[in-house]
Amino acid sequence: MGKNQHVVPHKDGFAVKGEGNSKYTKITSTQKEAIDYARPIAKNQESELVIHRPNGQIRAKDSYGNDSYPPKG
Repeated sequence: MGKNQHVVPHKDGFAVKGEGNSKYTKITSTQKEAIDYARPIAKNQESELVIHRPNGQIRAKDSYGNDSYPPKG
């Protein structure tokens, strides 16, 4: 399992950042662009995509690996 990818607020819009990395992977002007960039990375690394609101709170998580909390059904 690779690093979780975070879509986080940035002064220029939003940024994609691998968990634990000190540098941003990519900076975009919109959250949608950042999500569209980060999703294939998370899928490829079988990790989670964590989307943060402009205030920094987590808005959503999408898991592309072995989910510790799979949906019940």
